[in-house]
Amino acid sequence: MSGYRFPVGRLPDEALLSGLAAGDPELAVVFVRRFQHRVFGVAMAVTRDQQLAEDVAQQTFERAWRHAQIYDSRRGSVMTWLTTIAHNLAVDAVRARRTEPLAPEDLEDLLDAVTETPERWALADEASAQVRSALARLPREQGRALMMAGIYGMTAQQIADAERIPLGTAKTRIRTAMARLRTTVASPERGDHVQ
Repeated sequence: MSGYRFPVGRLPDEALLSGLAAGDPELAVVFVRRFQHRVFGVAMAVTRDQQLAEDVAQQTFERAWRHAQIYDSRRGSVMTWLTTIAHNLAVDAVRARRTEPLAPEDLEDLLDAVTETPERWALADEASAQVRSALARLPREQGRALMMAGIYGMTAQQIADAERIPLGTAKTRIRTAMARLRTTVASPERGDHVQ
């Protein structure tokens, strides 16, 4: 019998997340059951591998438990936060499985596909859609530089070498692209937009 006044299944997502963080086993089980299908769906959409998607889903819940205290409801729902964690972990898992890195020349196709992906449908996340839309509106050279740095972890020097441009130009492209994304995506009422 539950020690709560009403069924724990009716508790708000934030209350379940707090219970997970506090180590309440009953709330932790309800939290996982509430979100397991969505988290697995996101992982599966990215990895396209059931075993890997299951591993990613488990890692997602572990990370949510460890980092529940950093959740900020002003930045999105618990669902959005959790599916973003799942998406990022799935992308990392796929990247780690790659036997060879993606050539920078192949980024053009990735840039073209950035606005319509299976992940977009699975996430149904306003914030990620806003970022993808802002990324798609960047000039090609800035979008390429940002993706090379942000997704592939390339340094500014590596980007400069790959693109055959001066180091300063590579840094400027990355910095300008980040500033444009911040301006487009940031919430003006919070005052964190770039002037």
